[in-house]
Amino acid sequence: MLKNLKFAGATALAATLTSAAPAWAQEAAGPTMDKGDVAWMLVSTLLVLFMILPGLALFYGGLVRSKNMLSVLMQCTMITAMVMVIWVVYGYSFAFGGGTGPFFGGFGKLFLAGVTPDSMAATFSDDYVIPEYVFIAFQMTFAAITPALIVGAFAERIKFSAVMLFTAMWVTVVYFPVAHMVWDANGLIFNMGALDFAGGTVVHINAGIAALVAAIVVGPRVGLGKDMMAPHSMTLTLVGAGILWVGWFGFNAGSNLEANGSAALAMINTFTATAGAILAWSALESVTRGKASMLGAASGLVAGLVAVTPAAGSIGPIGAIVLGALASGVCYFFVAIVKNKFGYDDSLDVFGIHGVGGIIGAVGTGIFTAPGLGGMGGEDYAMGAQTWIQIQAVLITIVWCGVASVVLLYITKAVTGLRVEKDDERRGLDLTSHGEQAYHS
Repeated sequence: MLKNLKFAGATALAATLTSAAPAWAQEAAGPTMDKGDVAWMLVSTLLVLFMILPGLALFYGGLVRSKNMLSVLMQCTMITAMVMVIWVVYGYSFAFGGGTGPFFGGFGKLFLAGVTPDSMAATFSDDYVIPEYVFIAFQMTFAAITPALIVGAFAERIKFSAVMLFTAMWVTVVYFPVAHMVWDANGLIFNMGALDFAGGTVVHINAGIAALVAAIVVGPRVGLGKDMMAPHSMTLTLVGAGILWVGWFGFNAGSNLEANGSAALAMINTFTATAGAILAWSALESVTRGKASMLGAASGLVAGLVAVTPAAGSIGPIGAIVLGALASGVCYFFVAIVKNKFGYDDSLDVFGIHGVGGIIGAVGTGIFTAPGLGGMGGEDYAMGAQTWIQIQAVLITIVWCGVASVVLLYITKAVTGLRVEKDDERRGLDLTSHGEQAYHS
């Protein structure tokens, strides 16, 4: 107790001396680590983990047939664990290692070399920093959720070993370089001036394009168009979708890296864009199908979250409603019409929602950031020029991810094979791949 009192007294004295120091001495001290910022970023990091487990796992799990429920949960769990290990070994270095190249962060932070509890990472304000460990952990959750999103494209038919091998190669060849290009100060897309607040290109377009490629290469499920393949539990899907929405506040508002007004803007936009998207999807279903479904509302919810992700910090709340509604409409068109017309089996509509919604959101960021539309762009903001930059960033991401994903899928096919045997697929992956069942009759 006396030791604690002595420590408290010393702390109070230090605080008094600091407050009494002349202004020039405070300026010389450099950027400040604000405990409020640190606390917010710790919470945001946990919220993004909450998005994956249990959020995304339950969302996807409810959408598959009951015989494949545990396989989806297992894939999401194992991808998360593996990517976390890869991230601290070399992923953080490849993305943010201090290298000056436009595509690659270098080897300077392999095994988190040089990182200590005292090392700091920059924020968007010159006056404030956060512990580098916090930044590493926050970005680690982004790296983990992105390949987990791809799972929905080949659900119910993929080998577990193929999922793991493809994921390890994909984050290395696709995710880390694109993260460097978009978010590192030396990155190609960053220096083009593209706006991507929380991962429209890095997370959603990346995952969506990989999903489309995977759905085509892996091929459709056995019995597609003949067997009943409806979601086995819309209850669990809505539980997962709700968790995703809650966790997404860490994803979007956390990407501000500070607890201030800009984080508040990202937060309210994450409310309003999602609400607009839910209403738009349900309205479209009511008109085209005569009934608004829970599946449609959940799909609209995710479409709105995806669309606002790159724009969350630079558009206004009303613009977010419009952007969410527009993206929801286009995603609905791809899910309900385009997929059936072209016949690819994107099982859980990863491309239709994440890929298409990410593209609409990334391009829409250039439009709705304009101050005339309620955005945060300055008086000299050039909507046309910025939108063209956004389009170029989207195209670079599509080409990089698309080409690499095709190559990696065929490497995976050669090493492990991609699909389970047809009899195993008919029995369900829970039993044939993992030896257990989600439900017992």
